[in-house]
Amino acid sequence: MKKSTLTKIVTLSLITATTLQATNGDNLIGVGAKARGMGGAGVAISHGAESALSNPALITSVEGTEISFGGTIFMPTIKTSINAPMAAQMGDGFTSDADMSMIPEVSIATKIDDNWYIGIGMWGTAGMGTDYSKAQSNNPYSVNNFKMVTNLQLLQFGVPIAYKTAGLSIAVTPILQYGNLDINYKIPTTTGSIINVGNGLAQDFGFGFNAGITYDFSQDGVKGLTLGANYKSSIEMNYDGQLTSALRPFLDPRAGALDPLSHITDTLEQPEEYGVGIAYEMGEHTFAFDYKKINWSSAKGYGDFGWEDQDVYAFGYQYAEDNWAVRAGYNYASSAVVEGRDPRLNFFNLLGFPATAQSHYTLGGTYALSDTFSVDLAYVYEPTNTEAYNITGVFGQAPAEISTDHREDSISFQLNYKF
Repeated sequence: MKKSTLTKIVTLSLITATTLQATNGDNLIGVGAKARGMGGAGVAISHGAESALSNPALITSVEGTEISFGGTIFMPTIKTSINAPMAAQMGDGFTSDADMSMIPEVSIATKIDDNWYIGIGMWGTAGMGTDYSKAQSNNPYSVNNFKMVTNLQLLQFGVPIAYKTAGLSIAVTPILQYGNLDINYKIPTTTGSIINVGNGLAQDFGFGFNAGITYDFSQDGVKGLTLGANYKSSIEMNYDGQLTSALRPFLDPRAGALDPLSHITDTLEQPEEYGVGIAYEMGEHTFAFDYKKINWSSAKGYGDFGWEDQDVYAFGYQYAEDNWAVRAGYNYASSAVVEGRDPRLNFFNLLGFPATAQSHYTLGGTYALSDTFSVDLAYVYEPTNTEAYNITGVFGQAPAEISTDHREDSISFQLNYKF
């Protein structure tokens, strides 16, 4: 299949997905309604076919074939303001119009024999952005007059392959990642003219893999303790002309090659991450805990913009009966976007890529309509987190700052069919 044809297919699959604000940095806290209902926990507790990304070794819980199809309706609320002494109105702000998006998820897993399992899936995994294109203000230094629109979308295709013997399961998922990035904005000048900045939509494909291992200590068919670990490789993407074009107006011509922004390229590498998990099932009750490390600081592009590594903690609880289950969870990671020494990067991070979400509270449930068909739902709430960074020098030498309020709501739904 030609790359241009594949690009069209992928673009059509994302036609309902506008800009999303994902949660651990630009990554979703979990893929699939079951994991999201448990705070993203999924390294040691199996969620059936949807476990292909969180830990592919856990698809070994599937008996026969399982198909899961669904998605997440993401509803971020982001308001940004600029406080600059030269501005006509201090603190003038506007709420981003990128306030709803649809993130798809399809997972299939099947048992080949007593030892081997295989699957296939397509998942929206990450993204971020804002939309201030319709903002209006009389304040010449307002965030509104920049009319910035940013949009990063990532979609992964994977084929999990797992092997199980006794309580041990190991697996790998080769990953093909599709991504697109668009950054455009306007620069108001003191003469009243407008400079348009942007290079159109850029797209790329990258390759990586996920690997996982679990050990189930259950005895005589009675579930108990399960331990798990997983590793996700970095995936390098190149978005021609996006970052370099967006930063060009902010380069210091006097510094030339000594300006650190002049060394930023159009490469944006999704970072490697690794995690460990523990789950304990006691009758109808299951408790799960995951720890993940996401290495933003060493990822090309993200590290250049000053993103910091995240320690992610996910706690999940499930109560299950024969044909229904309820779930609750909590997920925490400090903001990957932090205030840095360069006010220009502070400006870009908070105005265009405010991945500042930290705490997430989750609820979820499953209802089985029959032995073969069930429905999952999950709700994730992230309370408002406010960040204010120094941008002195972007609008002259007088002290100035940019401030962003960021909160999220999301609803995930999923249909499951087993045969």
